Amino acid sequence: AKKYGLTPKIHADEFSDNMGAKIAAELDAISADHLLKASDKNLREMARKKKTIAVLLPAAPFSMMLKEYANARKMIDYGIPVALATDLNPNCYTENMQFMIQLACLKMKMTPAEAIIGATINAAHAIGLANKIGSIEKGKQADIIILDCPNHKFIPYHFGVNLVEHVIKKGKLVR
Repeated sequence: AKKYGLTPKIHADEFSDNMGAKIAAELDAISADHLLKASDKNLREMARKKKTIAVLLPAAPFSMMLKEYANARKMIDYGIPVALATDLNPNCYTENMQFMIQLACLKMKMTPAEAIIGATINAAHAIGLANKIGSIEKGKQADIIILDCPNHKFIPYHFGVNLVEHVIKKGKLVR
């Protein structure tokens, strides 16, 4: 991939520890997705290399009715940046990032702030677009949602309700 100017992204360790986390570290992959079964040894290698973002997809174990979720708390404690995504596909049909933040807090032991960072700037880094999106900064696109809640700590505790009050895309109010 690098030979052709591409940055590797790896689907790793979803159903078994297939050493995906270690391979991601060795290849300096921009991200490793899933990591439900990644071993401590291989996660430590990802942490040591400091190049790969763990993209965790909490809807995957939810839709498969699994008890085990990726250990975000351990990854964060190791110093691995964690991003969140939905895993939208035919067997995991959700595009609801608010729900991903809720699952991340309740099932993966992330704080609300960590989950929001995972859904925004870390996710932007995981797709190589942090220079354009993922945070509110001068020169960026200004993709923003305004939620109807008292503060960010409220998000994980209000299920089944769309908290989005306004959507701003590229600086323009669209909803």
